[in-house]
Amino acid sequence: MKKTLGIATMLVSLFLVSFTTRFYSIEDVVAALKSGNAAQLSKYFDGRVDISLPNKSDNYSKSQAEIILKDFFASNGVKNFQVKHKGEQNGAQFCIGTLQTKNGNYRTKFYMKQKGDQQVVQELGFELLTE
Repeated sequence: MKKTLGIATMLVSLFLVSFTTRFYSIEDVVAALKSGNAAQLSKYFDGRVDISLPNKSDNYSKSQAEIILKDFFASNGVKNFQVKHKGEQNGAQFCIGTLQTKNGNYRTKFYMKQKGDQQVVQELGFELLTE
């Protein structure tokens, strides 16, 4: 009886843990882009991330990238983000879309790769679209 109770307890614990683990996805990143929320977006970054902006491009630490994006979003006034294409290949995910701002639209792309049990953003780029 004790053995059965122990197994049942273990199974229930595993079941509950599976529901409390939060996996990052493209939709999480898209939601942060739509609101122009750099703090939320940085939660999905790897320890270092490649950021490409019209006037600067480099590999930044997670905290540096958050500061740079906070400034970029604030100076441009994010209105919305529209997904144009997304996909998955060999466990990695990517997304291409348009970031709509007060100062114009930016072709936006990001790349997520599996690291441990999470998908993390490793690359994020913005290119000003000319009409």
